[in-house]
Amino acid sequence: MPSILIADSGSTKTQWCLLKDGKRKNITTQGISPYFLNDETLGNILREELLPKIKDIQVDEVFFYGTGCSNPENISLIKRSLKKIFSSAHINIQHDLMGAAHALCGTEKGITCILGTGSNSCYYNGKRIVKNSPGLGYILGDEGSGAYMGKKVVQHYLYNTFDEDLLDRFKAKYSETTVEILDNVYKKALPNRYLAGFTVFLIENRGHYMIENIIEDSLNDFFFNHIFKYRESWTLPVHFTGSVAYGFRDVIIQMCNDFEINAGKIIKEPMSELIKFHTR
Repeated sequence: MPSILIADSGSTKTQWCLLKDGKRKNITTQGISPYFLNDETLGNILREELLPKIKDIQVDEVFFYGTGCSNPENISLIKRSLKKIFSSAHINIQHDLMGAAHALCGTEKGITCILGTGSNSCYYNGKRIVKNSPGLGYILGDEGSGAYMGKKVVQHYLYNTFDEDLLDRFKAKYSETTVEILDNVYKKALPNRYLAGFTVFLIENRGHYMIENIIEDSLNDFFFNHIFKYRESWTLPVHFTGSVAYGFRDVIIQMCNDFEINAGKIIKEPMSELIKFHTR
């Protein structure tokens, strides 16, 4: 039986699972977003964070599902780097949305949604992605994502929109000055990952009406701009994966009920279901 390496990669982290002789080895590395990495930095991640944990095991097949992997240039970047590490392996690279569809729908029809650091969605017909609402990234889009919610948290703080209680809680948790926050957003690497980190503040302060408004407004923007664009959303189950989807699943389920949409699976990570898909 060939050894298989499966990767589910977002902007914040990449989960890997090596399948060999009926055994599984799970590995986590930092996120691999080709929009923020070049050949050298990607190669360093693979050599320093992945390869030492695989050691001398020969990998026969790699199934890499990653953010940004609908772009041919991004696919080439990742394929080059993986080929240097696993020279004899057959390498298959697809968008993380296809990974989510395989995990959530298997071979059935459905709407697939990713809500993590970024966001995306599609209508999957059981074999391929038929429709995809454009994923415009954290500046122009990513509605409902961690970066989108985190941006709203920072705005509320910097604009002094939070009430006194929340302002005090924010200052107690985060030591950054206004200048430092702006530097992280506009000058440093991976600003989407930085912004998504502020979702922790939302999780820790659930119940406050301003916090609930940020969560509900952000998810409502995702429903309106993405889920509502598929007429199949009212005839097929709508599935979700990602840390944001799982963390705020109560709000998602309520919105599905309000909009008369059939809420499907809501899972934090697709890896366990991807393993089933590739070992059927």
